[in-house]
Amino acid sequence: MTEKSDTPSPPLLLENLLAADVYADAAAFFSLKGGNVSITFVSSRFDNAAQPPVVRNVVIGRLIMPLSGAQNLAVGLFDYLKNQGLVPQPTN
Repeated sequence: MTEKSDTPSPPLLLENLLAADVYADAAAFFSLKGGNVSITFVSSRFDNAAQPPVVRNVVIGRLIMPLSGAQNLAVGLFDYLKNQGLVPQPTN
């Protein structure tokens, strides 16, 4: 006889090979509102219309996650980088 666990199992991951890949140079802004964390991503792009041409950070997207998901993302990313020998350091 097996004992039933009170902890629900996580949902299965359904892979989507057509999901878009997005490249960002940086996470520029963070905000917390209504229990959700919003991360604004930017990419450095040349503005050749300016004279002389300049590099500008262009917002390319925002990721909005519930606080618990954002906490898991932060811990998971830190652990992954640490396991790769890349201990994150503050940039300030």
